[in-house]
Amino acid sequence: MSTPTAPTALRGSYFEPIDDHRYKPTTHAGGAWDPDEQHFSPLGGLVVHAIDRHRAAGPDNGLILSRISYDILGRLALDECEIQVETIRPGRTIELLEAVVRIAGRPVVRARAWLLAGLDTTAVAGSPVDRLTPPESLTAWPMSDVWAGGYVTSLDVRPVAPPQPGRTTAWLSTPLDLVAGEPVSPLASYLALVDTANGIAARQPPTAWMFPNVDLTIHLHRQPRGIWTGLDTTVSFGPSGQGLTSTVLHDVDGPVGQAQQILTVRPQPGA
Repeated sequence: MSTPTAPTALRGSYFEPIDDHRYKPTTHAGGAWDPDEQHFSPLGGLVVHAIDRHRAAGPDNGLILSRISYDILGRLALDECEIQVETIRPGRTIELLEAVVRIAGRPVVRARAWLLAGLDTTAVAGSPVDRLTPPESLTAWPMSDVWAGGYVTSLDVRPVAPPQPGRTTAWLSTPLDLVAGEPVSPLASYLALVDTANGIAARQPPTAWMFPNVDLTIHLHRQPRGIWTGLDTTVSFGPSGQGLTSTVLHDVDGPVGQAQQILTVRPQPGA
């Protein structure tokens, strides 16, 4: 069994609450492209945490978050953020929620989440996608050799096979809490690691090329469990400045859904 890359003695959180809607990121949320910006991955989990709190304030309708799409509207400064959630389309079997993240009063992320009725479909449940090799048997990979920032440094990354340009399958976990002093759902904690997919299978060195994603869309056919997020990721670059990161999402029991990220691909200035 390997020693994790992320030190198990690491303590703390990615965010500290200020009030019911405002949060302050810690240095552990620092971005990979710019350490003075937030990495979107933990912020994506924080949005789900805000959605959970919004839902907890109302009656329990038993609906399950099954799709969430994030549009990244601007620079994510490593600064206090406010998240407001509203119900766009209420319903007993289908519901649509919207969350808006603001930094310095400016919208920087807009997310929409579809919630669907929870029913017993055990008799027909299944997927043709195989389970991944368990993370406990894998060797840790120092992702910080490729990427900078407090967020990447906080991760325990365990590839199923040596990472390749444009193709990597890996497990991710973190010893940090998403929000200091607040209970966080397994789903929020799981989704707080999904945006990392674009970094585990970089097609080109980030010192020479930029390829940030401007969105993230996640579809789930099963709710994940456990502390590990499994990413089976493929990255493609097109000939006209666009790229696509596609990921089959896993937990320790098998596949749980898929994620897609559209990329803007361009050379680093001066590279």
